Amino acid sequence: MTQAKSDQGPRGGLTPHLTIPSRGGAAAVDFYARAFGAEEVMRMPAEDGERLMHAHLRINGASLMLADEFPEWTGEADITPKGVSLHLQVDDADEWWNRALANGAVPVMPLENQFWGDRYGQVRDPFGHTWSIGGPIKG
Repeated sequence: MTQAKSDQGPRGGLTPHLTIPSRGGAAAVDFYARAFGAEEVMRMPAEDGERLMHAHLRINGASLMLADEFPEWTGEADITPKGVSLHLQVDDADEWWNRALANGAVPVMPLENQFWGDRYGQVRDPFGHTWSIGGPIKG
C-alpha cells in the first residue's frame, strides 16, 4: 500500500469535485484563481496532453477538485452542470461578488440583504456551475 503524502489533499469533510465540459479544465483553474482567489495545490494533465485529469484547489480555506470530462469513461460529452450550487460564506460578499463578475461570472440571483441576516446572491461561472456568495450584512 502506498503511503499518503501530507499535502496530497483533504483528509475529511466534504470536497466538491467538478467535471468541466468542453476541455475547459485548465481555463477553469485560471478562472477560479481570478474570480474566487483560488490557490492551486496540484494539477495533473491527462495522458493525451490536452485534458486535465485532476486539479486540487483551495478557495476560502476549502478544497475543490476538478477535471475535464472524459466521455470515453462516462459516456457523456459537453455536459451541462445543474442541480448543485457551491456556497462561499465570506467576510465581504460585495467584494467577492464584484470580483467574480469582473472575471466573467454571470448573476443568477442578485446580491441583496436577505431576511435570514446574510447579504446573499448567486452567479454562474463560464463553465455552467452555480455559486452562491453570502456574508454578513454590513451596518
